[in-house]
Amino acid sequence: MKSSYNILMYSHDTYGLGHIRRAMAIASNLRDPHINILILTGSPIAGRFAFPDQIDFVRIPGMIKSTNEQYLPLSIKINPEHALNIRKNIITATAKTFRPHLFIVDKEPLGLKKEILPTLQWFRRSLPGTRTIVGLRDIMDESSVIQSDWKEKRVYEVMDELYNEIWVYGIQEFYDPIQEYSIPESVSRKMIFTGYIPRKVPNKKRLRKIKKKHAPKDGEKLVVVTAGGGGDGYGMMHTFLSMLESETRPPPFKSILITGPFMPKKQRDEIFARAKGLGIRTWQFYRRMEEMLAAADLVVSMGGYNTVCEVLTHGTVSLIVPRETPRKEQLIRAQVLHNQNMVDYIPWNSCSSQILRKKVLDLLEHPEPYQEAISRFQLTGLDIMRQRLEAFRNKEL
Repeated sequence: MKSSYNILMYSHDTYGLGHIRRAMAIASNLRDPHINILILTGSPIAGRFAFPDQIDFVRIPGMIKSTNEQYLPLSIKINPEHALNIRKNIITATAKTFRPHLFIVDKEPLGLKKEILPTLQWFRRSLPGTRTIVGLRDIMDESSVIQSDWKEKRVYEVMDELYNEIWVYGIQEFYDPIQEYSIPESVSRKMIFTGYIPRKVPNKKRLRKIKKKHAPKDGEKLVVVTAGGGGDGYGMMHTFLSMLESETRPPPFKSILITGPFMPKKQRDEIFARAKGLGIRTWQFYRRMEEMLAAADLVVSMGGYNTVCEVLTHGTVSLIVPRETPRKEQLIRAQVLHNQNMVDYIPWNSCSSQILRKKVLDLLEHPEPYQEAISRFQLTGLDIMRQRLEAFRNKEL
């Protein structure tokens, strides 16, 4: 009988949906009847997702960033240091009890406030057969910011000493973090560029049903506006609604707005009220987001990594309005993908109602150049990760 193989994943999830959605996508595609996957997450909405067999999660107290270096408990009213200690102890205890064969860390090589360092060090001392992986987005921020931060926190040393491999969820030819972030050779030789991570593709019958429901007239276009987690998405939503409110005639497309669960309530209530006045459907959280994005003719978003992966998976034309604070990751990604003719974008400070209207109408009328570029693009992330997992498991036999 084939023995089970345990994978522990860590997703710090201080805010937003990106980390937990990426962890779920990876876990769902690595699992098989002989693999158990446990996800450590601080996401307050982890329980809203349907977890397949062989996958479960351990919820650690959520934290939210108040300044660049300070995090506060999201829900419980205790001292931040106590909350971080609780998180650290849960992480360490779970690792020691679960005894994973593979430990995959999302985005933060040290974890939140270095909370996974004790776990990484314990693996090296007491469970050296455990392979440790850190998975990095291809683009994290502008070069100078990442280099300064990683030098100060000794991230380069930790990746060199405590990780077996570094998976980069991107394409080196598009954006090369080895060069951009001055990664030393001892670390870069551990790096594997997986490519972008594809998402679940809904069946065509389901998509036709969704499209018919939300854009019932033959040939009617559907525009989906999503702010991801929504914490900083009000500005984009406000501009989109202002664009529609300024029209003297109904627009030649239907709209759907998905604010995200973390948009402040006062802002969300305003967006919902204005959208209702325009006859626009709105959601705070949409469980099967891949269906909505695949049914759309155009997606307007802020260009987070996971939203980009989803629209590229479905071949949907995309307009990005990237935020530029507190980091420039979304702006850089929009520029990189625009250079490949796979998305269009409007710089945050240039996004007026008039410019947004022109971009939306142009993309709906002439989507072909973007559709052609996207159709040639291969999302290889999950294939490469499965290959690495098989290599690890074969060495265990």
